[in-house]
Parts: sequence; C-alpha cells; structure tokens
Amino acid sequence: MFTPNSVTWGRGVPRPPFPKTLREFQSKFATEGACQDYLAACRWPYGFRVSTMRNRRAYELAKLRRWQCTSCRHQASLTAGTILHNTKTPLTVWFWAAYLMTTDKRGVSALLLQRQLDLQRYETAWMMLHKFRQAMINLAREPLRGEVEVDETWVGGTQAGLRGSRQVKGRKAALVLVAVEKRDRATGRARMAVIPDFKSGTLIAFLKQNVAAGSTVYTDGLKSFTGLQEAGFQHVPRSQPLRIDLRKGATSVVPLADRAIGNLQQWLIGTYHGVSRDQLQVYLDEFVFRHNRRRLPMASASEPAVNPRTTNRYEVRPTSLSRSRRRPTPTYWGLLKQPDKQKLARD
Repeated sequence: MFTPNSVTWGRGVPRPPFPKTLREFQSKFATEGACQDYLAACRWPYGFRVSTMRNRRAYELAKLRRWQCTSCRHQASLTAGTILHNTKTPLTVWFWAAYLMTTDKRGVSALLLQRQLDLQRYETAWMMLHKFRQAMINLAREPLRGEVEVDETWVGGTQAGLRGSRQVKGRKAALVLVAVEKRDRATGRARMAVIPDFKSGTLIAFLKQNVAAGSTVYTDGLKSFTGLQEAGFQHVPRSQPLRIDLRKGATSVVPLADRAIGNLQQWLIGTYHGVSRDQLQVYLDEFVFRHNRRRLPMASASEPAVNPRTTNRYEVRPTSLSRSRRRPTPTYWGLLKQPDKQKLARD
C-alpha cells in the first residue's frame, strides 16, 4: 500500500510542511522517492481513491510514477495534469529548480539554472522555468481593491522615427498596463498585462478583471480612462507633469505605479538582460508573483498551484508549451503557490 514510507493511505493525512531552509530542503528531497512521496501527499492529502470505488488502498509502481488501486486495478499517474506531465527529467531536478527560482528574489535565468543543475541542454532549463512561470498565476486570486494606481508603459528599447509615446503602429516595444494597490504610502499587490493598444475597451477590460468594482482608481490624464466611472469604479484622474519636469524632481501623480514600472524594467535587464515581446507576459506574471510576496519569502513554496492558462484576449501567451486552450489544467504539486490574499498581502 502506498503512502510516504509505505504507510496505508486514507486516514485524513494532513499536507506535509515545506522546508524553510536550504539545508532542510536538501535533506528532505535528496532522493526521487522522497520527491514522489511529497507530491503524492500534496495531490491526495486524504488518501488515494478511485472516484468510482470506495476502496482507498493502492500500491506504488515507483518506476512508472503511478499508483494502482487494489480493487479495480485502475492506475493514476502522480504527475498527470500538472506541469510535470510526461517529464523525463528526475523529480529531484524539478524540485531544485523550483526552489532556486521561487526563493531568490532576483529570479534565475535559464543559463544560470543550466549551470547550477548541470543540465545538458539550455532548452531544458528554459522549458522548466517557463512552466514554473505558467504556474505562478492562481485563477481564483482576489482582485485588487481599495485605492489603486494605474499607469501604462513601454517595455523595450528606444526606436527612431516614432511620433510621440502613443504611437502603436510600427513600434517594436510592448505596451504594458500596470495596476498597484495603495496602502497609505506603501505599495500593496500589483497586476501587469501586455495590451495591444490604448483603447478604452482594452483598459477597462483589464481593470474589470483585476480590480474590484467600487475601488478608487487613480490615473493620469489619458482620455482612454474616461469611461471608468460608468464601468463601476471611482475614477480620480490627474494631470501628469511633463517628462522633463519629472526628471527634474516633479512628483508623479501615480508614484507607486511608476515605482513598480521602474522595478520591473531594472529586473528584466538585471536578471534576463531583456526578453522577447512574445514571451513578455509570462515574465510579467513572474514579476507580479515576486512583488506580491516580497515580505513572505517562503509563501512561494508551500501549497498547490494552478496552471495560469487564461482566456484573456489581450494577453500574449506562449503556445509551444500549451496542451489545451479550452480550459485551465490544475496542478496538484506543492512547490509553487499563489496565496495572493488580502490578509497575506497586508502582513
């Protein structure tokens, strides 16, 4: 029968705690069997049972990463439906990669991960990190609420021949919309998304998905924000000083959003030395994940995650790793978490 250390399942086993130090992690997940036991405990915390059977007893097929019911012989894969599905890479490597990525506030590049884990191919490291980024968004996360600052920015280098900062056609940089909660003078949670244009419908769609109705939204004087009042938000528009005045020390009307934008740009340059436009959204998801947990360093390594494949029409999503575009696939393993709750964010 299977449980961690071959103890019979089905008696209300609680979710196992996650290591809080590097030495504890190294000791707890030193073998493939230990990683499988932890994943099984996260996926079936109350014991394995086939949905059509009352029998909760099963035995492990360790080499196949499967468990088989003793009654009907139904087999269940430990990694099916997760970002680890059909992986040939050892679980110990996946666990180390997840630990390194989620506990370092700066993040880790694919090249550095390849060197640290002694992976033969760069593509393997890139694929692992990309799957982790896809698992960093919880579809059930709470929207921003209270007072929220919203601003837009271009992510990408300067380009000659453009007329003004609002020109979209022909621009190589990506347009990103940023929303940040205000906690007095401090920054709360954030949301970021790649958007195709400055149209009012695009901006309002982002806010309706990421900001609770009735919240107070602070913006600059962009005319596309004029429909927020009718969309259910308390809108406070303010005239933004000229860029030359901001460089001389003038106060921005959305200082928290501008601070988040500056941190994002420095993070992209410092850790990844720039990213492609097509893959930018998943890097934004990673930045938001880290930003919202900057005071909870171990919150990213404690409970199950869900796959973040959303149906957002304005998001740029990679398609090479997607198995299904129809609905999100849940992941049940416990190395990534998106708590992102109001009570945690206030701590």
